[in-house]
Amino acid sequence: MNWKSEISAAAERINGYAQVTPVIESRVPGLDYPVEMKLEHMQHTGSFKARGAFNTLLSLDVPEAGVVAASGGNHGAAAAYAAQTLGYPAKIFVPDLAGPSKIALIEQTGADLTVVQGEYANALSEAKAHEAATGAMQIHAYDAPATVAGQGTCFAEWEAQGLQADTILVAVGGGGLIAGALGWFDGTRKVVAVEPETSCALNAALQAGEPVDVSVSGIAANALGARRIGGICFDLAQGMTSVLVSDEAIADAQKALWQTHRILVEPAGATALAALTSGVYKPEPDERAAVLLCGGNITPDPLMG
Repeated sequence: MNWKSEISAAAERINGYAQVTPVIESRVPGLDYPVEMKLEHMQHTGSFKARGAFNTLLSLDVPEAGVVAASGGNHGAAAAYAAQTLGYPAKIFVPDLAGPSKIALIEQTGADLTVVQGEYANALSEAKAHEAATGAMQIHAYDAPATVAGQGTCFAEWEAQGLQADTILVAVGGGGLIAGALGWFDGTRKVVAVEPETSCALNAALQAGEPVDVSVSGIAANALGARRIGGICFDLAQGMTSVLVSDEAIADAQKALWQTHRILVEPAGATALAALTSGVYKPEPDERAAVLLCGGNITPDPLMG
């Protein structure tokens, strides 16, 4: 597939529906070099997921039964928001570990929401059953071409904004976002995959030579807790650099963003930065690094109630 072409078409398609998110240069305490950051947590519904949701709904014929999505929280909110904006009914399944703030975000869209016991894989099973029973269109959270192309628009946009970095660090859950990065850059810039030690589907797949099931836990599990990496991502990720960070490192990166810029992100949103602040990934002296802040839906919501 010509991902560059697909992502360019997606960017035109979602123009006016997705936010153009800002970019800053940061001097994070403890690092002796500047880091370029794209603030994608300022996207509609608080994460990059709106891009893939809008691209899917605008590029495919939506049946009368509407759309269905399974999500750890962020994708469900994005799919529900995109469906509401475009006038389609939406049925969303999330696991109970999604947390109250993400569940409330989905409820605000007016979507039909079902909370499932367990993790993302359990919600996906319920969503597939609903799809089979009703004919609703599934918006996959990460392993579908329209989703990946939509997420790739984030990186096309970043380049248009003047991205200077040689290396872009991206947090990974199911792999849709980093697949979009790999598809867009196509080897012209280095992309580094960053995962929590306890939710590491891509790292495990790269080590095993094929996608494998992993156990899921930790502070970022409600956003990065995919049990198995998507096939599109796995195919694109061959030979790439993959690193793991601890929950403590993620929490420290969250605090650094708040203390430095008064930026509040969820653990997933700080995961890529944690690779730099913890020293798990150390750029070469002449290597310029950039980080995508991918999500801002903190649990509990600090302003809820």
